[in-house]
Formats: sequence, structure tokens, C-alpha cells
Amino acid sequence: MRRVAFPVLTCLIVAGCGADADSGSADTSAAIELPDVEAISLLGDPLVRPALGDDARMRLEANLAAAQSAYERAPEEADSIIWLGRRLAYLSRYRDAIEVFTRGVLAHPNDARMYRHRGHRYITVREFDNAISDLDRAAGLIRGRQDEVEPDGAPNAAGIPVSTLNGNIWYHLALAHYMKHDFEAALPAWIESHRASTNDDMRVATSDWLYMTYRRLGRDAEAAAVLEPISADMTILENTAYHRRLLMYRGELPPDSLLSAETNDPVQLATYGYGVANWLLVEGDTAAADRLFRRIVEQTGWAAFGYIAAEAEIAAGKPASVQAP
Repeated sequence: MRRVAFPVLTCLIVAGCGADADSGSADTSAAIELPDVEAISLLGDPLVRPALGDDARMRLEANLAAAQSAYERAPEEADSIIWLGRRLAYLSRYRDAIEVFTRGVLAHPNDARMYRHRGHRYITVREFDNAISDLDRAAGLIRGRQDEVEPDGAPNAAGIPVSTLNGNIWYHLALAHYMKHDFEAALPAWIESHRASTNDDMRVATSDWLYMTYRRLGRDAEAAAVLEPISADMTILENTAYHRRLLMYRGELPPDSLLSAETNDPVQLATYGYGVANWLLVEGDTAAADRLFRRIVEQTGWAAFGYIAAEAEIAAGKPASVQAP
């Protein structure tokens, strides 16, 4: 069993599925026994920690060292636990992060943040049922409580956090259901996340997934209503990909303009690609959608939600489906 090193805590895929898309989780039992393998994909392939450039690696390792020092000074403090887990995750050490957040759950069983962050990383490693269990618990803990801004671990250029605890809990709960293609269960969580959106960055992220969920349910009129408040002049600090996807759904940007967006960020590539592929699917071009889903999983950004969602489409064994309203 892998251990965290601090004092208190001991290719293109075109065929074959290593997990049942309806099971809720990939089988990750073998993954943690292999070096640098963090999970097994929904298609049965090992997911290895991506290589980092020297500058990024040094910066992230320095941040982790600072978080570890803070933890060692106050190992029972909730913030120390949370930041240690988050810094591990930024280095793609997701299993270690989950172990840290598990310690946090044991030490602070009524702190919604522990379940929120562990639930997020359960999604990353394709354990959707575990994610839903954690995020349901977090949602119960925040009911009736005032929302709070969630500090950024990787601040945007403006240095302004754009998300909140409540919004993130509902957002990730909805994602976990969506990845299982349980669109009916995802819908109310997307609606709650949308209600918690207090700025344009939050609004475009939740609006995009809410729109896609309505479309997958065949509820096109409600999907169209989601697009009505969206405009090109919204103030976007970091969720440019979601904003552009929404403008594409509105017919204001051609799909090709998103796929040719100039970025070397694999997360952004997966995010743009999945939005276009899902739109192609609900518009009836299932063959083109399937080709694009498969192109997405050629990328290295396997932790991106768009990548995970593309895996889920391929693992379903068909170009997925749109439900009748």
C-alpha cells in the first residue's frame, strides 16, 4: 500500500471497455500497486501521472513542502489537512490526496469541505459512487448554512477566487451523476449549483453542464432557456472554454472555432472537445461525436472532466444516447 511521506500518515483508445459504464466506478484495485499509476480508466487502461515541466514541478513541489510543514505544525487543524490534500492533488498524487482527506473526514466528520475535496478526487480516479456518497454528505452538511468563497490553489491572473463551497459541492455532485449517465439525478444538483453561482465564471460553468443535461434528457425548451442570459460581453476570468461553448450552443460561434482554439493546455483541449462532441451528439451527428470523443482520449489530460466524460461515452459501448422527454 502506498504511503504519504509525512509523519502522521503512514494512446488512442478505439475498442474494448474495462468497466461497465453503469457500475459507477472503474476497478482501481490494481492501479495503486503500480508506480505512478493513479487510476484505471473507464476503458480499462492505467492512468499514469503526467510528466511536468521543470518550472511547474518545482513550483508545485515547493507549495507541497510548505503545506506539509504547516500540517506538521498543526496536524489536526482542518485547513492544514485540506491544503496538504489539495497540494498533493495538484501534483497528480490523487490517491495520496484521498488518503489525506480521509484523515480529515475522521478528524472533522462535520466539516463539509473534507467530503467536498475527497469527492472531487474520487471523480478524478473514476470512483463515482464513492464521490456521490461523499458529496451527498457534504450537501447535507451545508443545507441552511451561508455560503463561503473557496480559496484558489491555482489563482487566475486577476487573483480573484471565482467559486464557493456550496457551489462546488453541488457542481461536483452533479458531475458524478453525469459521468454515470444518470442525467435525471444530475439535474437537481446542477440547478442547485446554478443557484449558488454569484459571478459570470460560475454561471457559465454551471450553465454549460445544465444545458447539456437538459439536452441529454430531451428537454430542449428548458435547455434553450438556460442560454438566454448568456452573452459575449460577460466578465470571464478563467472559464473561457465554458463561455465559448455556450456561445457555440447559441449559434454565435462555429464549432470549428472551438476545436482550433490556440492552447497547449490539455485540460482546455478536453473541455472544448467534449462540449463540441456532446453538442454534435444531441444534434444527431453521432458518428462525428464518437470520433471526437475518441480523439479526446488521445490527450494527456486524463484528470479533466471533459476527458472523463468522453471516456464515459466510449465506455457506454455506443455513441451514448439522448433520452425522450
